[in-house]
Amino acid sequence: MARILTLTLNPALDLTLRLDRLEPGQVNRSLAQVSHAAGKGVNVAQVLADLGHSLSVAGFLGADNADAFETLFARRGFVDAFIRVPGETRSNIKLAEADGRITDINGPGPEIDTAAQDELLARLDTVAPGHDLAVVAGSLPRGIAPAYLAELITRLKRHGLKVALDTSGEALRAGLLAAPWLIKPNTDELSELRGRAVHDIASQREEARRLQAQGIEQIVISQGAAGVNWFGPGLALHAQPPQVPVASTVGAGDSLLAGMVHGLLSGWPVERTLRHATAIAAQAVTQVGFGISDAVQLQQLEGAVAVQALPEQQEVSR
Repeated sequence: MARILTLTLNPALDLTLRLDRLEPGQVNRSLAQVSHAAGKGVNVAQVLADLGHSLSVAGFLGADNADAFETLFARRGFVDAFIRVPGETRSNIKLAEADGRITDINGPGPEIDTAAQDELLARLDTVAPGHDLAVVAGSLPRGIAPAYLAELITRLKRHGLKVALDTSGEALRAGLLAAPWLIKPNTDELSELRGRAVHDIASQREEARRLQAQGIEQIVISQGAAGVNWFGPGLALHAQPPQVPVASTVGAGDSLLAGMVHGLLSGWPVERTLRHATAIAAQAVTQVGFGISDAVQLQQLEGAVAVQALPEQQEVSR
């Protein structure tokens, strides 16, 4: 299996509260609560570990409440390359209703000064060599400009790593300038990037060709219950997941990304890669938490994923 480095610049302690229905302005009593050390890169790392890979994790952690992360890293056997910064890692509250709707309340997190930013880049020069791929995922914390993300990706590529990027907004725009190997936007993030709707197949294909011309090889577009479109060298595929009971959508995109990275690094056929990754994402929405929890269920879900080639000609929506 591969050695993989994940970077989470803005991790979070996630508190998920399950309730029948959120009533704004009223006293709401939760049915259950679960807390996790999280953040997109950390979530991806957990799924990749379940798939058998060796993980190193890096980014910025608030020194005042790093215990939950350190416990997770030790339990999972992750190499901990996080930079500790003054203050607390942010807390995010997820309100999960019975019908599958999720309300997020995300905290701001600590501000990262230039000294800590430089320290992370220097640490990556030591840690990154010997890894096969880096996953850079999540939002930017306060104090970090989007251009820093492009510098970070460029630094990883100089060390010979393929880079998979999953972010949004100005961070995504800046990250694309460094031409990562793979990106995984959802349709809303891609539409925001281009300033127009990119929801139909033709406009997604057009956008994929534009990105590939910039040196980005793999474009994976997640569409929630509508499935996944994957544009790679000489391929354009769609995967439709089966309908599943939804406990929480948190981590579904991270699980999809982990599955795609796993299949591609393993040299699997493209249909198998996409089917397996889509099944991992489908399993993720049936649970609260991160990782592959039930191998038998995953196999059943994989058998129910429909994969087909995307049609060549459709009118582009404007």
